[in-house]
Amino acid sequence: MAEAWNTLLGILFLCCWSSTMGAKNYVLYKDATKPVEVRVKDLLGRMTLEEKIGQMVQIERANDWNELEECVLSGSLFSGGGSVPADRASPKQWIDMVNEFQKVHGHNNVYKATIFPHNVGLGVTRDPALVKKIGAATAAEVRATGIPYAFAPCIAVCRDPRWGRCYESYSEDHKIVQTMTEIIPGLQGDVPSKFKSGTPFVSGKDKVAACAKHYVGDGGTIKGINENNTIVTDNELYNIHMPAYLNSLDKGVATVMVSYSSINGVKMHGNRKLVTGFLKRKLKFRSFVISDWEGIDRITYPPHKNYSYSILKSVKAGVDMFMLPYNYTEFINGLTDLVNKNAIPMNRINYAVKRILRVKFAMGLFENPLADYSLIDKLGSQEHRELAREAVRKSLVLLKNGKSAKRPVLPLPKKAGKILVAGSHADNLGNQCGGWTIKWQGQEGNNLTIGTTILQGIQAAVDPSTKVVFNENPDTKYVKSQDFSHAIVVVGEPPYAETAGDNQNLTLPHPGPKTIKNVCGAVECVVVIVSGRPLVIGPYVPEVDALVAAWLPGSEGQGVADVLFGDYGFTGKLARTWFKRVDQLPMNVGDKHYDPLFPFGFGLETKPSN
Repeated sequence: MAEAWNTLLGILFLCCWSSTMGAKNYVLYKDATKPVEVRVKDLLGRMTLEEKIGQMVQIERANDWNELEECVLSGSLFSGGGSVPADRASPKQWIDMVNEFQKVHGHNNVYKATIFPHNVGLGVTRDPALVKKIGAATAAEVRATGIPYAFAPCIAVCRDPRWGRCYESYSEDHKIVQTMTEIIPGLQGDVPSKFKSGTPFVSGKDKVAACAKHYVGDGGTIKGINENNTIVTDNELYNIHMPAYLNSLDKGVATVMVSYSSINGVKMHGNRKLVTGFLKRKLKFRSFVISDWEGIDRITYPPHKNYSYSILKSVKAGVDMFMLPYNYTEFINGLTDLVNKNAIPMNRINYAVKRILRVKFAMGLFENPLADYSLIDKLGSQEHRELAREAVRKSLVLLKNGKSAKRPVLPLPKKAGKILVAGSHADNLGNQCGGWTIKWQGQEGNNLTIGTTILQGIQAAVDPSTKVVFNENPDTKYVKSQDFSHAIVVVGEPPYAETAGDNQNLTLPHPGPKTIKNVCGAVECVVVIVSGRPLVIGPYVPEVDALVAAWLPGSEGQGVADVLFGDYGFTGKLARTWFKRVDQLPMNVGDKHYDPLFPFGFGLETKPSN
């Protein structure tokens, strides 16, 4: 869906109350005129231990609820990547599902939703106002399906592009990531002038609770290996990886998600110093901290080797809500046993539930527990698609424009006789949308969702007299025989997410190199790279006439054609260093031995031709 949707594990649904709470004398906590803290205290005092622990549990919506009586005690539900009520489910089907769950207790996955460029492209725009608009559009589309909480934004500072989640990061530079936290008021609404940092703030029926993730240092792991160890000095931790969290708290972010990764060998899901000591006490974060999917399972290996210890370690570290897709019964029983044995004090449970209830009251879930249908027309609306198209235009980086400065290739003429379009990513919506789109790992092909491929954008952009010929992987003989005026070659990475995207060589995937060689050796060519990060392209740069980094542009491929053919100029500047060789990694701007192919901040510009 919108940017938040295609970078997330899923969408969380917060229920309002459990089965037994509020049987009588519950007027105070339901009185919206009372201060939140008064309402929280009143409701907390009515809850049993079972109900409190239920609030700390988050369960996957795909469970067989007919067999699970405990579902009424679950504080929240979520839809993981690819978890949907039905194939190509409509907004109405999503809302109906949400309301059915809410009546019994309490979306990168949605077909036809707007898919904005991934964060790696949005960082290139250096346009926080644009990102705020994207946040607002995202919130409206999430709400269009009845969901009030999105797992966004990812504010990781990716320091090594070998990481499979690097495209979820706005930049290697924390200052750019900090500015991009402006997506939070887009998602949640602008905080009032007199606002206490660290307090949850969500305002409006078209807004959602946001989630800053993954706390902290997930973008700095050794060799970019997902969920690995981040070895940092205090200076690096607090001056590179931490600053965007301060900005997020200042903007009222409703929740923070803990990282799978470790800091100097200490698993973040068990890191009391950083979760309780720094985030909650030092920064005064008053909302709840949520685990990642089965995050506590990572504390001891293999999973469940000592699950009771994992529960103890994580709860004491300061995690308040636990994403337990299917193993929730063992967690509930284990945590109850630890409380009954005084291994975990009751006040720790109360503190966790207070934080969860603060967010629910801030969201207005007690006043308006059921989703309505008033925002359905926002899903994939033309207004949102135009915004996504603008974001695509601003996220493109022109790396090369002609073999000499005196003869630029771009912008291309719209009247051009016959143009060749080639490459595996030219007519493939799934490839340009990347991972976290409809399905967890994404999916190649044009049946994934609704949108415009780059080829379709080119066809719409050129003059009617210009013939556009698509041949995905032509040989050189064919290219030379057709009298093309020029060619556009679109190649790049297939979709991926998380560990599946970890890559220690970062070479341009097959058949990209062959397509470039066959086409660019025969006709003037523009190469467009569709990828979640910089790749090894040095060997191909001399062969191409113009080179464009398009990142993962999402559903609106027309935005690429807008700039190629001069309706708009190139303005994007690299928010990541484009390295020469992987043996240079990690290499970031400011490093002592900085020797990039294209430096941080690089980007040629063109003027509109019309």
